[in-house]
Amino acid sequence: MAAAFDDLDRNILSLLQRDASLSLDEIARKVGASKTPVWNRIRKLRASGVIRAEVALLDPEKVGLESCFFVLIRTAQHDADWLERFLRAVKARPEVVEAHRLAGDIDYILKVQVPNARAYDDFYRSLIRDVSIFNVTSSLSMEVIKSTTELPLPE
Repeated sequence: MAAAFDDLDRNILSLLQRDASLSLDEIARKVGASKTPVWNRIRKLRASGVIRAEVALLDPEKVGLESCFFVLIRTAQHDADWLERFLRAVKARPEVVEAHRLAGDIDYILKVQVPNARAYDDFYRSLIRDVSIFNVTSSLSMEVIKSTTELPLPE
């Protein structure tokens, strides 16, 4: 169930999504409120799970992960045992930075961040060694056109 936000919540969340390192003073000044109500709102948003975490976002290329592959997976198996093995295999691999179960012809999509094509091949071989997959299609991202962690906040 989605939380209801007022303008102050939306403004605080927008600022924090852009820069979670802002001080309480800076946030209060930018949203036009005093520190105490802003602090109380932030605590409430954390406690309710709206704010899941505050992290540092790294530049993949600057840490040596220049290749991003999108991996489309179709499976012929849909039993609980296969799913458990698949989820365990995906969650155990740090190269998988996102994984989604899809509706439609493709069952899963993975976003895999690796140094190069050879590292992707090692990842692929390791994955199919751990779990049987009917069909895998991989696409190398040539250019990031848009990448954001900021969510649009509903009115």
